[in-house]
Amino acid sequence: MTTSALTRANVLRLFHAEGWRIGTIAAQLGLHHGTVRRILQHNGVKLPAPKRRTKVDPYRAFIRETLEKYPKLRATRILQMVRTRGYTGQISRLREVVRELRPRRAEAYLRLATLPGEQAQVDWADFGKVQVGRATRKLMAFVMVLSWSRALFVRFFYDARMPSFLAGHVHAFAYFGGAARVVLYDNLKSAVLERQGDAIRLHPTLVEFAGHYRYEPRPVAPRRGNEKGRVERAIRYLRDAFFAGRTFVGLDDLNAQVLAFCQTLAMQRLWPDDRARTVESAFAEERPLLLVASGEPFPCAEQQPVRAGKTPYVRFDRNDYSIPHTHVCKELVVVADAERVRVVDGTHVIAEHARCYGAGEVLEDRSHIDALWSEKTGARTHRELDRLRRAVPRSQDFLRALAERGEPLARATRQLEELLDAHGACLLEQAIDDALARELLYIPALRKAIEQLAPPGHREAPELPTRLRAIVVRPHDLRTYDALTAEENDDGDEDT
Repeated sequence: MTTSALTRANVLRLFHAEGWRIGTIAAQLGLHHGTVRRILQHNGVKLPAPKRRTKVDPYRAFIRETLEKYPKLRATRILQMVRTRGYTGQISRLREVVRELRPRRAEAYLRLATLPGEQAQVDWADFGKVQVGRATRKLMAFVMVLSWSRALFVRFFYDARMPSFLAGHVHAFAYFGGAARVVLYDNLKSAVLERQGDAIRLHPTLVEFAGHYRYEPRPVAPRRGNEKGRVERAIRYLRDAFFAGRTFVGLDDLNAQVLAFCQTLAMQRLWPDDRARTVESAFAEERPLLLVASGEPFPCAEQQPVRAGKTPYVRFDRNDYSIPHTHVCKELVVVADAERVRVVDGTHVIAEHARCYGAGEVLEDRSHIDALWSEKTGARTHRELDRLRRAVPRSQDFLRALAERGEPLARATRQLEELLDAHGACLLEQAIDDALARELLYIPALRKAIEQLAPPGHREAPELPTRLRAIVVRPHDLRTYDALTAEENDDGDEDT
């Protein structure tokens, strides 16, 4: 915690003017004695070493020498070094000694000046989390500032991945009317893959993107906030002047509001280099000097391989998107940007949907479902025909006769299956035999025949579950038993 100027003044006054000891000052002002000692030492007071000997005392000379060579070395690393030399104490006391012995030198920074159209600064700003349907998403702001005019562009995304990073640039260049010659980045994962001293390996996608728009991507030095201080101040301004107390409905609404903010309030700020001008007037001077991109915008969409299962859907970003049923069980590619999700098979786009940022949602194209339903309906007709053929062989003759007359077979097949479910195969086959013999090729004639052939007390069978309807059980024709009974009666008459 930083010691206030009043506390430091009181410590110095009580020590020099009143002659109080360090322990007395600490007790009366409610400070730790180490804090009092540090204030006095930083103000040129030569204090004797503490009388209480600690475990770190034998290592003071080594720590001082090490810090003179490596002033920025952390206490945790020094702890490892002294542990190998026999130190058995805690890191808390070691930290106090490191703070006491570390060379202190205030670092001066140059005020960086740029030319119009020369430089822009980019960074991400984290604005917490928002609820989108059943999903919790991070809310990230892509921020770009033109270093000379301080013109500001902001666009919000639900992530900070490379596709969003590049899309933020594209929107910013369109808003500004061009790109600066140099764009400064912090050590973002989307910009810097690896850094060893002055050796920097940039992300290859960013290098390709920068080549497309003809600008130079330039990472700033680590822990050099002054090199990109303008975007840092812009983010602080965005939090205070725009986001605080802001309400919005969805990402589109928030981006519409922040665009209006960038075009109005942010442009009306006083220009720091000349308080008589506004940022808007400085931007009007800088805009003609920006690099204007030629050709098509750089493709920023995310590409992800997916495999369609047995159902006509592919999963992307926790949601399901429908595809034509002819592409199930295939390897496909999802191409997604902030607004649209496209499913591609080779070079052909087979499906396109609005992007969903919720979770567990199902997005369907009605044409995909209708095509599958039509095919499944045809398949159902074939299944019905097969079941009728096995249960009631004479049904094929009945349907063939209907086909010769030009009657619609799909409806007749469905009605025959309903009669089969209601009255059984035996009665239906007898009714079909009767109808064919009398050439009454109508479904109502079959119903009438079943009513006449049904035994007294016959009732329709209860509806079977779908999984049982495909099972065909052919009961024996009861007319054979009638014939046997008739023969027995005849024999009895003769004996009599």
